[in-house]
Amino acid sequence: MRRKSLWLRLRKILFCVLGLYIAIPFLIKLCPGIQAKLIFLNFVRVPYFIDLKKPQDQGLNHTYNYYLQPEEDVTIGVWHTVPAVWWKNAQGKDQMWYEDALASSHAIILYLHGNAGTRGGDHRVELYKVLSSLGYHVVTFDYRGWGDSVGTPSERGMTYDALHVFDWIKARSGDNPVYIWGHSLGTGVATNLVRRLCERETPPDALILESPFTNIREEAKSHPFSVIYRYFPGFDWFFLDPITSSGIKFANDENVKHISCPLLILHAEDDPVVPFQLGRKLYSIAAPARSFRDFKVQFVPFHSDLGYRHKYIYKSPELPRILREFLGKSEPEHQH
Repeated sequence: MRRKSLWLRLRKILFCVLGLYIAIPFLIKLCPGIQAKLIFLNFVRVPYFIDLKKPQDQGLNHTYNYYLQPEEDVTIGVWHTVPAVWWKNAQGKDQMWYEDALASSHAIILYLHGNAGTRGGDHRVELYKVLSSLGYHVVTFDYRGWGDSVGTPSERGMTYDALHVFDWIKARSGDNPVYIWGHSLGTGVATNLVRRLCERETPPDALILESPFTNIREEAKSHPFSVIYRYFPGFDWFFLDPITSSGIKFANDENVKHISCPLLILHAEDDPVVPFQLGRKLYSIAAPARSFRDFKVQFVPFHSDLGYRHKYIYKSPELPRILREFLGKSEPEHQH
């Protein structure tokens, strides 16, 4: 008797799981907004309790928090970290001092973060510290709808926010090089932005893509979340078409054909989120592209034994050398 009731209970659970498994694709198809939320994950605030107005709480004692307004009803939170050599000098300084500092002879990196979390995410903060110690200004921000930035997320909106911050930097940076660094989903924003900059003939001095994909459909197909549905009949129709119909493309593979500036791609072989082969594929599309005829395109793999996975390339002791060799020529001499 007990065995029979256990079997009935198990059967009930099994049917529930199966029902849910079959219902989810239909739910996503009917509400494409769900897919958009899963791509942006902007509602995931990790770490949750940090005060984005106080970057010093994250050990960034030479960082200023600004708010910019790319368009009406949109406000974005920005952090500007000055080169570590100015750490002492930066204490207690105001916004004017930080803005003026952009014109001093140090290159600037505009960092575009990936989905989920905020500009205060742990691995992001660690990268700012590394780049600052190498003598770069680091300007980073939360797209509309992320962190304390106000607005509704969309691919167009994210790209526009990045363009606004780039123009804000360029208005203050004099002749200093400005590099754009995108990570994960941020690589999609980065190539959208740089394509636009190249089309209006104001390219950045270089583009760095860390853990990039080819386009959002291929990334969604390879994402660990989609493993359980990969062989589900009509996978593309149920899961990928709603992404496209939400206006989300992040077409890195298409964008690189319209980009003319040095390109560096960094990817760990053991990346569980964006498969290594997507970064390698993007490189194989970019390298022969006519738009890069006069510029170097470099792909740097990180061996899986190193364990850098999706977001720990900043730990690489090789990173300073890689950046120096790739960006070196466009940096002022005294910066080394």
